[in-house]
Amino acid sequence: MANGPWVEHFPGNMVWSNACLVTKGMAPYGAVALGEIDEVCERLRSRQNEPDAWREEWCVMGARLEKVADAAEAAGHRMTAGNYYLRAGMYYFTGERFIIPGEQKREIGRKSIELQTRGILRRYSNVEKVEVPYEGTTLPALFMKAPGVSGRAPMVVVFNGMDNCKEMSVLFAGLEFAARGWHTLAIDGPGQGESLRLRDLYARHDYEVPGAAAYDYVAARPDVDPQKVAVMGYSFGGYYASRIAAFEKRYVAGVAMSALHWDLAAWQAEIKRKQEADPKGTSQSTFHFRWIMGCIDDGDAAIEKARRFSLADVAGQISGPFLIVHAQDDKVVPVASAHKLYEAVGSPRKHLKILTAEEGGAYHAQADNRQVGIDYIADWIAPYFG
Repeated sequence: MANGPWVEHFPGNMVWSNACLVTKGMAPYGAVALGEIDEVCERLRSRQNEPDAWREEWCVMGARLEKVADAAEAAGHRMTAGNYYLRAGMYYFTGERFIIPGEQKREIGRKSIELQTRGILRRYSNVEKVEVPYEGTTLPALFMKAPGVSGRAPMVVVFNGMDNCKEMSVLFAGLEFAARGWHTLAIDGPGQGESLRLRDLYARHDYEVPGAAAYDYVAARPDVDPQKVAVMGYSFGGYYASRIAAFEKRYVAGVAMSALHWDLAAWQAEIKRKQEADPKGTSQSTFHFRWIMGCIDDGDAAIEKARRFSLADVAGQISGPFLIVHAQDDKVVPVASAHKLYEAVGSPRKHLKILTAEEGGAYHAQADNRQVGIDYIADWIAPYFG
C-alpha cells in the first residue's frame, strides 16, 4: 500500500516524514496545531539537504509560541498560556530530535520538557508531576488522575518508545484512560524522555527493574487499586512491556503497542546497513540508538549491548493476560515480529490484534491515528479491571 502525504510528508525522506508524523499525531490532543506544522514543513520542503534546517524551523516556531504564552501568562490568562506552552514545548521537542548529543541538545531538550509540563499542568488540573524512586535516584513521571473517581481506582503504567516522552503518552493514552475511570502513570524510564536527556539514564535490557519501581510507587498510593494495575509500552516500549510482564507478575495485564524487539541487535545492524546506504531511508537518525544505549561514540558497542535485548528466552515466561497490537503495514517493524512474539508468549490469555489500513492505525505504533490503537487497548484491558 502506498503512503499518502499524511504519512509520507517528505517523499523519499523517511527520517523526516516519520518525525513529522509523530508530531502531527498529537493534534487530536491539542498538543500541536496542524496549521503551525504545515507552516514549518512548507519552509522545510526546500531545505532537506541543510543539516541545521530541521532544528532551526521547529525551534523558531517553538520560540514564537513561547513568547505568546509568556504574554498570556503575564496577563493572567493561564489556560491560554497553557495551550501555547504545550505546543511550543512539543515543537522544541521535535526540533531537538536530530541534534547530536551535546550542550545544545540538552538545553533544547530541557526547554521542551519544561514548556510541555507547564502547558499540561495548566490545562489539566488532574495531572501532577511525580518522582518514582529507582535505584538510589528517581524516574520522572506524570500522574493523571481520572476525574470524579473516589477511593482506589484501576490504573495503567505507560512506558514510551525510543524517541517519545511522557508528555506525549499522558495525553494520547491518559486522556482516554481517564475517561474510562482509570488513572495513568506516564513515566520516562531509563533511555527515555527526561531520564535520558537531563539525567543521563540509559536504556537497559532488564526493564523489569524500572517496571517494578513503577508498580511499587503506584501500589503505595491511596488512590490506586494495587490489584488492578496494567503495564503498557509503545514502539520500543513494546519490548519493555513484554519484559516487565514476563518478570513482574504483580501487573494484572500487559500490552505491547507494537512488537519490539525479538532481536534488537540484528534489527539495529540492519538499520545501520540501510543508513550507510541512505541516511534518509530509515525512521531514526544515525546516532539516536547509540545515544539511548550510552554508546554515542561507538556503534559496535551499542549493537553489542543490544544483544541482551531479546525476547527469545523471555516471552515464554509471560503468564498473565497479554495483548499485542501491531499495524499490518508497519514499515518500521515488520508485522512478522508481532506474529513471532504472539506465538512465543506463554500465557493462555494472549491476544494479537493486527490493524489494517481499513481499520486505521496502520502506521508503526498507530502514530497515524493513535486513538484507534488506544481504544482497542482500553476495550481489551477493561474486563481485567472489573
